[in-house]
Amino acid sequence: MRMAELARAVAAPRSAEEIFSEVTEAAVELIPGVDTAGILLITKGGKFESHAGTTDLPHELDALQHMLKEGPCMDAALDDVMLRTEDFRNEMRWPAYSAAVANLGVLSGMSFRLYTNERTAGALNLFGFEPMNWTVDQQTVGSVLAAHAAAAIIANRQGEQLHSALNTRDRIGQAKGIIMERFGVDDMRAFDMLRRLSQESNTPLVEVAEGVVNTRGS
Repeated sequence: MRMAELARAVAAPRSAEEIFSEVTEAAVELIPGVDTAGILLITKGGKFESHAGTTDLPHELDALQHMLKEGPCMDAALDDVMLRTEDFRNEMRWPAYSAAVANLGVLSGMSFRLYTNERTAGALNLFGFEPMNWTVDQQTVGSVLAAHAAAAIIANRQGEQLHSALNTRDRIGQAKGIIMERFGVDDMRAFDMLRRLSQESNTPLVEVAEGVVNTRGS
């Protein structure tokens, strides 16, 4: 039932942040041993973004990994499909991070890579205050929740691309109209003039169109 609600949430016209919150809250609700959860996004420029923490702790752990340049959330976001730790007190893959996390009272965790796009890497990160021998069922539910979060990122990105494409189309249309009026040419001829200006100046077509639109009234 909870998974069906999440599936409908992804399909509905809601923001990625709202769906992220649904996913992290569901992780705490559905997976035994998970006491807090959050989502880490890493942009192509290396910027860390913490989202939808069920408490402040996941944001603190993201900042810790950024500072130490090591940790499961970062590795899952960039490289590994899934990483789990039964007890951070015995975890040697990220020695500095593991020691700091254990001192904060976090003893176990799972991180799932979010399949997003070339501009953004991400991970769903789940943490427990007790050691945990993560079962296949727990890992499966985490993987499904990660897929929901990734779908929200992709849908949001596609929405941005559509908005950008519509803006580009509108700008080119406005520029064509200005050229048609000024030079008494038809639609095809106006577009050809824009295209030639773009090629000769090695400038993207939308920027040429923007320049033409900005001359309106001058």
